[in-house]
Amino acid sequence: MIDEHLAGTSNLLLYSAMASYLLSLIAYAADLAGGGREAKAQQGRGPTAAQLTTSQRRGAQEHASPTGSATTTLTPPTPPRRRRAAAVGTALFVLAALLHTGSVLTRALSVHRVPWGNMFEFALTGSLVVALGYLVALARAQRAGLGGGRDARYLGTFVAGPVLLTLGLALQRFYVEAAQLVPALDSYWLVIHVFVAILASALSTLGFSATILQLLQTRQQRKNDSGPSRGATFMQALPRPAELEQTAFRLNAIGFVMWTFTLIAGAVWAQVAWNRYWNWDSKEVWTFIIWVVYACYLHARATRGWSGHRAAWLSLLGYACVLFNYLIVNVFFPGLHSYAGV
Repeated sequence: MIDEHLAGTSNLLLYSAMASYLLSLIAYAADLAGGGREAKAQQGRGPTAAQLTTSQRRGAQEHASPTGSATTTLTPPTPPRRRRAAAVGTALFVLAALLHTGSVLTRALSVHRVPWGNMFEFALTGSLVVALGYLVALARAQRAGLGGGRDARYLGTFVAGPVLLTLGLALQRFYVEAAQLVPALDSYWLVIHVFVAILASALSTLGFSATILQLLQTRQQRKNDSGPSRGATFMQALPRPAELEQTAFRLNAIGFVMWTFTLIAGAVWAQVAWNRYWNWDSKEVWTFIIWVVYACYLHARATRGWSGHRAAWLSLLGYACVLFNYLIVNVFFPGLHSYAGV
């Protein structure tokens, strides 16, 4: 029995969450723009006392004037910028995540099952995992920030944007009314297999965002090294490429473990449902391709010393396979998974 009232409430909460994500995206973008302008202005100022190395301070003392004052001009340290826009963006993102969670829960209650039985529900739950993953990373970075760590709110724009885009696509192309599962999906393996696939996709999405930022920041730094440039000011507020690359690597490494579990759980479910662990179904093949590409990425980076652009392009290839698996294979490739839409 479908509870139509709860299904309608789920849709209402989803629209409210999307509105809050949009406002959060705008606030985060404003914060990045402000941070970029501040960083660019700092480039034209002299070094602060805290920024000078020991040798620089010694050199300044050796070239002191007869009155005993060093000729090197030191700029007083600039107090940290009050990031009001980032605080507003985070508050709106938390509100959006709460509304998003409510939408997922009411959808589940309306159909009396886990809310990932079709492509729309997969996108709805997967994007929520991405949002919650960002909030967890934000909380961890805030605790580390007490010891001088970096504020992770720079990622807000690049998380709120993909989440909003995913929800819009799901509503526009994949929306289905709340309904019961087909008999082939009515199994406890749905809870295990698909949920692990959701976690894997969410981690790959976060890793993709970090990789894109790494490539953009690398390009921006090359422009800066060759002389004054008119690059995007918001790039000045982002971490260095090496830090972004390390973030992407950690996310992709955990995501690879989840993809491994996805393959194993899917094989076991196939044995239970069809008496065969492997059926060469298009969905199975492309999930295996995803696993292979990310395995090559981890192997190349960990044992072959690949870094920078080479590792980044492998990471992007892995996520391209994830998108192809979800957007193309699910829709256009007939197979044993066609009834599921996931």
